[in-house]
Amino acid sequence: MAMSKEWVDIPARLVKMISIRPYFAMSGSEFAKSVSGMDKSEREQAILSQLTMGNLPDFLKKLKPVYLSGILEDGKTITATIFVMPDYLAIGSDRDFLRIPMALSTAKQIANRFGFILPTKKMVDAIFQQSAFHFTPKPMPAGPQMRSTAYYLEHNRKINRQSLSLGCPLGALVSGHKKDVVLTNRLARDRDKIAIYGWHNPSGTPIQPLTTVHGARYVDYSHGIRLVSRIALLDGKPLPIDEILQDPKLANLLSDEGAIRVVRQFVTPRQQLPAGPAETSGPAIVPITPVASDAREMPHPQ
Repeated sequence: MAMSKEWVDIPARLVKMISIRPYFAMSGSEFAKSVSGMDKSEREQAILSQLTMGNLPDFLKKLKPVYLSGILEDGKTITATIFVMPDYLAIGSDRDFLRIPMALSTAKQIANRFGFILPTKKMVDAIFQQSAFHFTPKPMPAGPQMRSTAYYLEHNRKINRQSLSLGCPLGALVSGHKKDVVLTNRLARDRDKIAIYGWHNPSGTPIQPLTTVHGARYVDYSHGIRLVSRIALLDGKPLPIDEILQDPKLANLLSDEGAIRVVRQFVTPRQQLPAGPAETSGPAIVPITPVASDAREMPHPQ
């Protein structure tokens, strides 16, 4: 599905709220060293500070389009184009960066500051299916060390080695190396939880079914924050994703749970659309009955 001519350059406009990386910013290795002696709350504050000041690699701002289709009431097909970061949030430069897990509250603040949103389970599946490169998950031994900066670093090294072996160019759309923190209606009843899903095998089967077993402050090395721009294209016309997800007639395009009731908990009043064509609410999507699931987070192999 091609974008309308006026919106060909929309990915570049959607990252305008992300600050330019300061010339004096720490590399990923320097950041890891600086937080190695911090407790969890201090580390979260450091993550928030670094990312909001723009200390993330430039390649993450080169958003990739991902396409999801649905069936109209008249039998026609409609396509939504979402714009996603090619990899998980990281701190540092293109030459030296650390993919950084973080608590849900930190992820929410960064997403709102950047004008982005967390993905749904359906978006995560689409991102995997359309990725240019698929990593093989590399679980590490379970235990309290899973939440340490040392584990963050070691898992990042494993991903980098695999990237080199695959010949993966910087900025390509990649997946399979982290679990995603996602939006789900389960958070309506589990308000103090974090929702995790994914870590797909190359075959497309996720290691981690959708789960809300952990508290909202829980984070370990396997978690990744993949940000999705809050502006999508609906058959080539711009529309805020949060509005799509809250519309019972449209939500199934981007969600396999129907309308996502918890969106308001994750977004501030929406950003202005970048200059371009007028937005449209678009046609309705035929509802699809979601499949219930109550799987818990899968343990890491010892």
